[in-house]
Amino acid sequence: MDPAADRRTRKRFPIKEEVSYRILDHRLTTPQSGVGKTVDISSGGILFASGEPIHSGKRVQVAVNWPAMLDGGCPLQFVAFGRIVRSEEGRAAMHIEQYEFRTRRTKAVSEALDQLQEAPLPYY
Repeated sequence: MDPAADRRTRKRFPIKEEVSYRILDHRLTTPQSGVGKTVDISSGGILFASGEPIHSGKRVQVAVNWPAMLDGGCPLQFVAFGRIVRSEEGRAAMHIEQYEFRTRRTKAVSEALDQLQEAPLPYY
């Protein structure tokens, strides 16, 4: 593709991270969801490998494991809501309508919670 012909107004960043997505459609009896990898992200959208086609116009929630950490030690997740604007060959592009950063569990925290659930509670 000729870079001079690219009409995008926002810079794209080649962030390649794990992504999970969920189609937000109340009419679906079984919600469509999946995992993949981001291809690139801009302030206006996300291009990600979806593994299966997602029809244009569908509302979607996308969660991306963010590469930076909060205060140098707390992993973050970028959660965006928007619409699919393009879908082709196992990739989907979404327009971001709303987003937020959330903290996410580390493997160590998940293991500690699992151990707590398995430990017997004292009875008084």
